[in-house]
Amino acid sequence: MEITIYSSFLPHDDAEAALAFYRDALGFELRKDVGYNGLRWLTVGPVGQPGTSIVLHPPAADPGITEDERRTIAEMMAKGTYASLLLATEDLDGAFERVQATDAEVVQEPTDQPYGVRDCAFRDPAGNMVRIQEVR
Repeated sequence: MEITIYSSFLPHDDAEAALAFYRDALGFELRKDVGYNGLRWLTVGPVGQPGTSIVLHPPAADPGITEDERRTIAEMMAKGTYASLLLATEDLDGAFERVQATDAEVVQEPTDQPYGVRDCAFRDPAGNMVRIQEVR
């Protein structure tokens, strides 16, 4: 049996800012833009990889969470501790330069880590940690 990752979810608090980061800074394509009750869900993914997507969603849309939980989520998003994403590329320096040229918050420049990978890190507009690892 083969199981693949089809979609992963990350929260956003500003659909236009999220779209600018994932489309313009990372080069992903917009696959779906769904609005409902004044909220937007954006599905983005790497060009040429139609089977892998990220759904950028409004975290407050889940009817099963309380107001206290919504506040906690907003606080964690603001600190960058709520969600994260690990991407990979063969050209880490090129990817870093492309993302750095935008308004993205740089957390870490390309670095050789003691655990054997070379990577860099940014925060997306919602505060999500986005790490990009070099494929060797």
